[in-house]
Amino acid sequence: MHAPDPDPAPDTPLARDLGEQPLARLMHERGLKPHDLVAASPDQLTHKMVTRAMKGRRLTANTMAKVVRAWNLATSSSDGAGELFDYAA
Repeated sequence: MHAPDPDPAPDTPLARDLGEQPLARLMHERGLKPHDLVAASPDQLTHKMVTRAMKGRRLTANTMAKVVRAWNLATSSSDGAGELFDYAA
């Protein structure tokens, strides 16, 4: 017999899609596009990862860290995940 998933919330659209993030607003204010972060990143960062980050798709901790590093390199800042994402802990 298959046991029910104890925490179905992470699979719901509301849990994964968190709305436009501060990252999107900050990028717009500075005239940056996803490509600017991809180009600045020393990590394997894709345009799709950046776009998902901007739209509020819940990211893994690793992907979030890549986006934060790319943001800081592209903008010469030292922002943390808390400044770029509403849901960062």
